Amino acid sequence: MPTIIYRLYEAHLVRQLDPTAVPHHVGVILDGNRRWARKEDLDSADGHRAGAAHIADLLAWCRGVGIRMVTLWLLSTDNLHRTAEEVTALLAIIADVVDDLAAPGAPWKLRIVGSMSVLPPELATRLSAAELRTADRAGIEVNIAVGYGGRQEITDAVKSLLQAKADAGQDLREVIDTLDVEAIGEHLYTSGQPDPDLVIRTSGEQRLSGFLLWQSVHSEFWFCDAYWPDFRRVDFLRALRDYSARHRRFGE
Repeated sequence: MPTIIYRLYEAHLVRQLDPTAVPHHVGVILDGNRRWARKEDLDSADGHRAGAAHIADLLAWCRGVGIRMVTLWLLSTDNLHRTAEEVTALLAIIADVVDDLAAPGAPWKLRIVGSMSVLPPELATRLSAAELRTADRAGIEVNIAVGYGGRQEITDAVKSLLQAKADAGQDLREVIDTLDVEAIGEHLYTSGQPDPDLVIRTSGEQRLSGFLLWQSVHSEFWFCDAYWPDFRRVDFLRALRDYSARHRRFGE
């Protein structure tokens, strides 16, 4: 349980937040599960399970301050190159946590973002079914990035756009003449959604590693040393406090 000092500091951070400057969309790179497991003398699967169990806490914190959209990076395309044993365990953990988020009574509206073709068919089917079960919910929109890579997303978007143009009977010259940023954006995994205002990464790494490459062009970034299972509400509130103090120029 948090100490009294911790609780007082947490309340202090809440009071410092500007309710008019809360980000609408927050992206989170949930990094450090394996290093946390090593620190705790546990195996990698235990670290992934601890990280998955922490997701509901984060979403509750987001809901409490009025954030309306969250993108969670649970599995990159690079993660699929780890040992078969770790990947199998990780995929099962992801399937379970997504089912939990889609459970009756949960307030989250899920959207799976990533390349479903790189996932085992049974997992892709299970994730899609969870997304469908939440389609009519009015709560926070939660993007679950699984089998996700930023370069892969842009590649898939361009392929999808070209396919749509070809199906419409356009030739290559016509496609070139109409190709622009908006056209590609309409074919991203997050099509129709606002770009993230704030991207948080845990574990001390200060890079995006391909997370929302296209969408994060004007995002603010906040990096935290804590491994994801150790990420606390005070860390989250510090990120929001820092974000609210920044002057966003959107490239101007």
